[in-house]
Amino acid sequence: MNIHEKYIKRCIELARNGLGNTYPNPMVGSLIVYKGKIIGEGWHRKAGEAHAEVNAINSVKDQELLKDASIYVSLEPCSHFGKTPPCSDLIIAKGIKRVVIGTIDPFAKVAGRGIKKLMDAGCEVNVGILEKECYELNKRFFTFHQKKRPYIILKWAQTQDSFIAPLARDEKRPVWITNNHSGQLVHKWRSEEAGILVGTTTALNDNPKLNVRKWTGNDPVRILIDKYLKVPADSAILDDQQKTIVLCDDSSKAENKKNTIYDNIDFSENIAKEVCRVLVKHEIQSVIIEGGSKTLQQFIEAGLWDEARLFTGKSYFGEGTPAPRLSASARLKVEKFIENDHLKIYRNDQGDTI
Repeated sequence: MNIHEKYIKRCIELARNGLGNTYPNPMVGSLIVYKGKIIGEGWHRKAGEAHAEVNAINSVKDQELLKDASIYVSLEPCSHFGKTPPCSDLIIAKGIKRVVIGTIDPFAKVAGRGIKKLMDAGCEVNVGILEKECYELNKRFFTFHQKKRPYIILKWAQTQDSFIAPLARDEKRPVWITNNHSGQLVHKWRSEEAGILVGTTTALNDNPKLNVRKWTGNDPVRILIDKYLKVPADSAILDDQQKTIVLCDDSSKAENKKNTIYDNIDFSENIAKEVCRVLVKHEIQSVIIEGGSKTLQQFIEAGLWDEARLFTGKSYFGEGTPAPRLSASARLKVEKFIENDHLKIYRNDQGDTI
């Protein structure tokens, strides 16, 4: 690993501190190097607040050193006015002449313009350092802007005999297949994504809250597919305690609340594509789909998924609702045990656009 890669690797580490808090912005890390020594670090902490480059520059105690320093940043500095001024302008104003960038920003308002502005100002710009790793860091942001859909994570738990739910149940609540440690991990995952989605059957059978209770972080936007508005108003998912989007065939039959929005999708079209279309409209960059089996399978068959996180518990049902079946494009990336639970994480490198 050369010196540029070492510093960009550190930028990536810094950027990850913003996971789950920067939507709709990407995660970005930055550092300032003077004569081989890091003199400033920063990352983008929250949308609407200072960007990584600003935080890194402001952390340098002796601002005079900046004229002879280099700035490293995992993603191309912005060149447009949004909620904050352009970072490329700040770099130029501070007299920083050497800029090392992990990868280009695909966002239309940046997309190479930040680099051009820096070069036009006489900066020495080096682009494409640990580019693959920088892309992975912001896989949600890149998917949203390049494929025009959210980054889609499928998640389910199944028994040893491949069922996700028993044939019958005594009450409306989830039937736990995995242990408490796996449950806590799932809540951590929820805090990292912009949205979480279930279908009508899951909402009716499990009455899920779909919030973050076993972890610290932001609750995702709840998305419910409910064509005929069958889910009762007193259900947990409709408690209006966090932002919720209900996808139905006629939103005029329901009234929006403070945090609950009803929107239409065309159920005669491909459901997975219709869901993606509406989520893009609502600027949901990533979504974790937690059920049920029919809903998950629709996304698999449409080729609209990027990751599948599959738990296999130690129990057997004998009969029940069969687990979804992954497509041939699924590639195993991670496999580990959480006590008696077997976790496999698959990637779909052929995930379609909409």
